Amino acid sequence: MSTTVNRRTLLRRALALAPAAGLRAAPARRSPNFVVIVADDLGWADAGFHGSRYRTPHLDRLARTGVEMHQHYVAPLCTPTRAALLTGRYWSRFGNTSPHNEQVLPFGTITLASALKSRGYETAITGKWHLGSLPEWGPRRFGFDRSYGSLAGGTGPWDHRYKRGPYTRTWHRNDELIEEQGHVTDLIAREAVGFLQAKRQAPFFLYVPFTAVHHPVDEPQEWLAANQDIQENLRQYAACVQHMDDAIGRILTALDKSGQRDNTLVVFFSDNGGMGVEAGSDLKLYPGEYPAGAMLGMNQPLRGRKGQLYEGGIRVTALANWPGRLRPGKALAPVHVIDWMPTLAGLAGCRPERDLKWDGQDVWPLLSAATPQPAPRVLYWKGPGGRSHALRSGVWKLLIHEASGKEKRRVELFHLGDDPYERADRAAGQRPRVEELEKLLLEHMRRDNDAVAPKG
Repeated sequence: MSTTVNRRTLLRRALALAPAAGLRAAPARRSPNFVVIVADDLGWADAGFHGSRYRTPHLDRLARTGVEMHQHYVAPLCTPTRAALLTGRYWSRFGNTSPHNEQVLPFGTITLASALKSRGYETAITGKWHLGSLPEWGPRRFGFDRSYGSLAGGTGPWDHRYKRGPYTRTWHRNDELIEEQGHVTDLIAREAVGFLQAKRQAPFFLYVPFTAVHHPVDEPQEWLAANQDIQENLRQYAACVQHMDDAIGRILTALDKSGQRDNTLVVFFSDNGGMGVEAGSDLKLYPGEYPAGAMLGMNQPLRGRKGQLYEGGIRVTALANWPGRLRPGKALAPVHVIDWMPTLAGLAGCRPERDLKWDGQDVWPLLSAATPQPAPRVLYWKGPGGRSHALRSGVWKLLIHEASGKEKRRVELFHLGDDPYERADRAAGQRPRVEELEKLLLEHMRRDNDAVAPKG
C-alpha cells in the first residue's frame, strides 16, 4: 500500500472517531499518551528535590530528567483543583470553592476525558474523584471509560470509608460501589499498573489522583520501618510520602515496560499546598490521628498553607516529563491547572468547534522551551466560601480578605518578582495599582457561576 493511501486511511479513521460533541479532529498523526498524577495535600517542601528529609527518589528522577514548573498554580483546596483540571476553567465558574460531595460539573460538560475520547483515546481514572460522591455523579458520566477508587474525599487507608453520613461508602469500580481489602495507595497503583499493562491499539489518558498524603494516614509497617531514622512525630507522614512515591515508581516502571514511555507525557502536581501546621495546634486538626507536634505538609519558604490564597496554598510542586520531547530544566513562567485541558487537547489534536470558555491556555510552547518567556498573564482565584479573592497580573498579586464577623475587609498587594515569599505588603503605597487590579478582579468575578450543576 502506498504512503498516500496510508495517510488517507489514517485521516478517515481519525475523523470517524470525532463525535459531534463540540470538538473537531485535527489532521491525523501519532497521538501521544497522557498520564496525569495528582498528590493530595503535598507541601512544597515535602519533595526530595526541594530539600525535604522525606525520600522521593521517583519524583526526584522525574524532576531531574524533565521540566519542573517553578510557578505552577492550583486552587487552595482539592475539589476546585479537580474541576479546573478537567475543564480548563476556574472552579468558581461552576459555583465551587470548597471540598464538595454534591455534583460539581453539569451533565454534558466537555471534560478533558471526553475531549480526548473524541480523538479515540481510552480514558481511565484510578484514585480520588471528589466531583460528586454518589455513583450517579461518577467519572463515567464525564468521559471516563474506566473508573476506580474513591468517589468522595479523604478515605480511610484500610477501610476505604469517608467520614460519616450519606457518602461514607465511596469505594467503587466503574461507578458501582464495591468492597475490597488493601491499602488505598497500593490499590490505586495496582489499578494504574494493570491499565498500562493491557494491550491496546488506541492512545490513552490515565488520571491517577492519589488520596495520599491527605489525612487520615495509617501506613503499613514496612513503610514505617523504612523511615526509622525520621523522628517519631514525623514518621507516619514521611512513610505516607515515600509510599506514594514508590507507587509512582511502579506506575512509571509499568509504563516503561509497555513500550509507550517515549510517546507519553507524564504530568505530576499536588492539588493544593500542604497543611503547613502542627497537629494539635489551635486549628484542632485531626485529633488523635497524628502524634503531638507532627508537622503536616510544609510549604517553606512559601507563605501560607492549604485553604489560603498565599503562595503556600496555591503554588505547588509540579513536573512534566516526556523523554525526547522535553529537555530537562525549569519553566519559570506561571502555569495554572486550568492550562492542562487546552494543552493536552492541543497535543491530541482536539480543536473546539464551539467556545468551551476556557480560562486556561496552551502552555506547550513554554514547556518545550519554544517560547521560554511568554507574555505576562492574568490569573484569578476565588477562595473557600468566597471569603477571599486573589488576582495575579504579571509580577503583581492582589489579595483581598473579605469582611467576616469582626474582621474588616483587608487588601494586600505583593510584587512576586522582588518578593516571592509575600513578606512586604505594598498596598498602602500603590493605591492606583490596587484600584486597577481590583477592576480586573471584578471582571473575572462577573463570569463566575455560569455553569452550576442543578441541585438534588
